[in-house]
Amino acid sequence: MIKATVWHLRNACFGVTLCWALQAPAVDLFGNDAAAVKSGTLLKDRPAYSPVTDQRLENPEPRNWLMYRGTYDSQGYSRLDQINSKNVRQLKPAWTFSTGMREAHQAPPIVNDGYMYVSTPHNHVLALDARSGELLWRYERELPEDLIQMHPTNRGVALHGNRVYLATADAFLVALNARTGEVEWEQEVEDYTSGYYMTLAPLAAQGKIMVGVSGGEFGIRGFVAAFDADTGKPAWKTYTIPGPGEPGNESWPGDTWKTGGVPVWITGSYDAKLKLTYWGTGNGGPWMGDARPGDNLYATSVIALDVDTGKIKAHHQYHWNDSWDWDEVSAPLLLDFKRGGKNIKGLVHPGRNGYLWFLERGANSIGFVNALPYVKQDVFKSIDPQTGRPEYALERKPQTGKVTTYCPSSWGGKDWPPAAYNPQTHLLYIPANDNVCGRLKGEEAEYREGQLYMGASLEEFELVLHADAEQYIGELQAWNVDTAEKVWSVKFKSHNWGPVLTTAGNLVFAGGTNDRYFRAFDASSGKLLWQQRTNSGVIGVPVSYEIDGVQYVAVQSGYGVDAEREQTLLNLSQGTTTYVPQGGVLWVFALDR
Repeated sequence: MIKATVWHLRNACFGVTLCWALQAPAVDLFGNDAAAVKSGTLLKDRPAYSPVTDQRLENPEPRNWLMYRGTYDSQGYSRLDQINSKNVRQLKPAWTFSTGMREAHQAPPIVNDGYMYVSTPHNHVLALDARSGELLWRYERELPEDLIQMHPTNRGVALHGNRVYLATADAFLVALNARTGEVEWEQEVEDYTSGYYMTLAPLAAQGKIMVGVSGGEFGIRGFVAAFDADTGKPAWKTYTIPGPGEPGNESWPGDTWKTGGVPVWITGSYDAKLKLTYWGTGNGGPWMGDARPGDNLYATSVIALDVDTGKIKAHHQYHWNDSWDWDEVSAPLLLDFKRGGKNIKGLVHPGRNGYLWFLERGANSIGFVNALPYVKQDVFKSIDPQTGRPEYALERKPQTGKVTTYCPSSWGGKDWPPAAYNPQTHLLYIPANDNVCGRLKGEEAEYREGQLYMGASLEEFELVLHADAEQYIGELQAWNVDTAEKVWSVKFKSHNWGPVLTTAGNLVFAGGTNDRYFRAFDASSGKLLWQQRTNSGVIGVPVSYEIDGVQYVAVQSGYGVDAEREQTLLNLSQGTTTYVPQGGVLWVFALDR
């Protein structure tokens, strides 16, 4: 058992001889202030910056990695193949960069024609030369001293035009000049003192920058909001909990919709043809469903939003009246798959609830195709074959005043780390965790603005291990999307928190285990081909890019947040003393030539 950790974020000054003033919006490698940078005297030796247009985002060049998952479909697939299953054994570190930060480094390096941007915990943004690792500038957000958040991390930036966009822990959207790091504008998204914060990478599309808010454990009312990319002017705001008079409000009794949570943790996907963007939503609040009887739309769902208006055009709820903290915030992957000889425009989602969901997307609909468990799951008795609505084993549903055991644990079959899809192999790669169940006690919760509103005793939250946990917990699974069958899996003694990258070189890259390795596997067979031990646990999103004919693979190593918290509980359950050091380092690899 372990008590919840509540984190107070304060800016700090790092380094001995080089220290950045907290008030400075950006500085370069030599400590020059923003005014000197803006003068142009420090920019003459840098290459021209290529503006990131809507057209480029819809059809990104293989050499670049312009957004969170590389492309709007969230497939996490690189078309580069210089590094492949035949030569990946020759992969060597090309350069590294220490961020000087602790806690969870989860963001992908974003690359645009030689410029690399990576965010870190505590809302720093580093601009680097993607060839050499030279620091071009560093932005540090000055965060309020009274800020409270449970997840001190940041999952990346967005690019549009000549700007870099950061969603901050104090619930602001910040636009930085891509060449200088100067703040061009910032817009408050919500009041952080009410429990709102943001950790996700923004989504840029159609001249808008979209973000979602976290804070589901603080009694917020979640939403997705869009802002004009040039000015920061609000464009629309769509709540993930419908208010009175809106469809779905009846699924929340009384005034529970006002404090019902339903956060948005992870960047959405986007279908440019349908002009719809798809976002996964989190749990209802407080945790115990008996405190808010009903389906609780649109909790633990995927919602389809019109990118121009923000209107909800369709939704699918993966499970109703969530009581397990099974956020379903990972964006669905947009990909085609076959069923019964029919080609389906799909949404595919490996759920935190332990089921792999196959859905069909339309202009005004999300249809259920099928779903099946990919890890041990004892909560769902059945799933309606027409609607996809699960029926529960009620003894496995947590309640106020009772202790309940259920599988998988609240961290789920897969938490936030994104899966990946390779259109060459037709395989979906899932960073899974199996054989770990949860035991949770529900308790009464009283809402106080800006304070925890959970209704669950974290002091009595435990992990319960299945007997098979002696063989493995973490897995990297490969599923054929046309047959809905598991083709291969690689098993780990450790739990697995590794986001996945797959490439046209018939490769899958992933870290995530407590032994600090970053690995490459054969995408067709799962055979381990290469591995590199890093400074810490690799829970960052890997990417690949190319400069001057050289392909690189880049990832941040830096353990923390839920991966570290689960390790603590596993140590208690297993009687182990596994320790994973913290500290962020960006690793960039290329073939040894």
